[in-house]
Amino acid sequence: MKTTQTFSVLFWLKQSSIQNGKAPLYARITVNGKRAELSLKRKVLISEWDSNKSRLKGLGDEPKLINEFLKQVNVDLFEIYQNLKREGKLISSSIIKSQYLGEDDSRQALTDIIDYHNIHMQSTLRWGTQKNYFTTHKYIFKFLKLKYGTTDMYLSELNYQFIIDFERFLKTQENMSNNTVMKHIERLRKLVSLAFIMEWIDKDPFIKFEAKYDKKERCFLTAEELEAIENKSFDIARLQQIKDLFVFACYTGLSYGDVMQLTPNDLCLGIDGKLWIHSQREKTNVPIKIPLLQKALEIIRKYETHPESVSKQTIFPSISNQKLNSYLKEIADVCRIKKNLTFHVARHTFATTVTLSNGVPIETVSKLLGHTKLSTTQIYARVVERKISEDMGSLHQKLEKRTAAI
Repeated sequence: MKTTQTFSVLFWLKQSSIQNGKAPLYARITVNGKRAELSLKRKVLISEWDSNKSRLKGLGDEPKLINEFLKQVNVDLFEIYQNLKREGKLISSSIIKSQYLGEDDSRQALTDIIDYHNIHMQSTLRWGTQKNYFTTHKYIFKFLKLKYGTTDMYLSELNYQFIIDFERFLKTQENMSNNTVMKHIERLRKLVSLAFIMEWIDKDPFIKFEAKYDKKERCFLTAEELEAIENKSFDIARLQQIKDLFVFACYTGLSYGDVMQLTPNDLCLGIDGKLWIHSQREKTNVPIKIPLLQKALEIIRKYETHPESVSKQTIFPSISNQKLNSYLKEIADVCRIKKNLTFHVARHTFATTVTLSNGVPIETVSKLLGHTKLSTTQIYARVVERKISEDMGSLHQKLEKRTAAI
């Protein structure tokens, strides 16, 4: 994969450490906007320093020696950069500094593995997942600044206490729910595991850490609630469109990303001679084949001549997930549905109310949803079983009351 690196060296004086009119000379190495400061173990007169040209003024022996020295430092640093680039190794300002000082390359920093991961995940992870990693990186840097007064630390310094402190920071300082915190920590764990695999660290600080998620009930619509939405018509075109997209997902099991990326090329004749969706899950790239139920097919036909669908060659007009979920809240209010209606509720509704509750085998539902593990689908089966238990409990109470009345 082709990547563009930016590299620069700037020589400057540390004005905060002036003694007898002299200040320490430093080199600032910058790679892709990330800096590393390198002490050059020299002091020069401030009055003789040309900050614009980053060199000493004058023609005497000392200016000549210092300027030749700076020229050589610049050559050496650039050579290290070129060697790393030629060998296809990770390039960062801290690594260039370490190599110049003759330090052990195993002293890679947290930002080094983040940068490495960012470069290599571009071709392997979907954009939504990449954004999640960028968000986690932001909180890591924020935590480092608050806890350690820096934005970086050596990977070898990471330990179990760091993980616990980061967890506490996310819960208390950022006021995150437990499951959100666990997702950020799992992403940090993947970064650290990558560093361990690449032998940048000798031990995995996560070896004793166990991510604990709170169990959440899958929210889905009952048959009555789904029918209420289906039967409701909206005068506002945007609300009607959102309703149609939601109902379509309820009868196909597709996620927001899957629905938005559908094109006419994804519609194929299936083994039964009827129209199917042949596509891939946006999240996992797992192939999916879904026979189109009549209600889903009617919605497709409704939008096949929509101007935006035609111009973009998609099945449906596009809308952001955030706006879509906002409109769904309005639809829920109008239909008097008390549940937190999001687009993903449609996928849960397909799994429970539309398929499993109507006797579709769990193995078939698993294939339709694009699950790679049957255990993932079994979560929905347990939800259906609980609903059956509750319904039978209500029936039992009614029968008991009727018997008592007799």
